[in-house]
Amino acid sequence: MASPDKKSFALRLDPALWAEIERLAAQELRSANAQIEYLLREALARRGIKPELNPAKRGRPPKEDGESP
Repeated sequence: MASPDKKSFALRLDPALWAEIERLAAQELRSANAQIEYLLREALARRGIKPELNPAKRGRPPKEDGESP
């Protein structure tokens, strides 16, 4: 299931390109989706563009005042 804070869309790729992405992803221990995201960020960085990262929030939310443990 996609993360709620990420944009989801259909992407049509040439089968040979998809096969190479899957091969690279397996070599680098990533999912195909993570590999595509990595390659896109790498391409943007070469152009001098650094998009802001939205780090995933993990763990429990902080306790609010007055809450017992």
